[in-house]
Amino acid sequence: MNSKPIKKVAYTLAVISTIGLLTACNEPGSQGWCDTMSEKSKGDWTGSDTKTYAAHCVLESTTIGSEAWCENLNETPKGEWTTEEVAAYAQHCVVSQITQ
Repeated sequence: MNSKPIKKVAYTLAVISTIGLLTACNEPGSQGWCDTMSEKSKGDWTGSDTKTYAAHCVLESTTIGSEAWCENLNETPKGEWTTEEVAAYAQHCVVSQITQ
């Protein structure tokens, strides 16, 4: 059995996880980002900030990385996931469970 593909996948996941852990608080739509935006003056928000906040921070089930978000995405067929959802799921729903 050739272990090169397994090593490549493991290395890729390690790199994604490391990058994700370093940027987790700043990812728009994540709980850390939502908390930061809640403390920030609404007058300092950009249109994009407002749109992202409304899409991900108003309802807990849409906050990237929340337990409800992970469960909802887990119930979605993986073929329908976006690239961003795959990365966020790996970062928030897999890596965070391992490190807790």
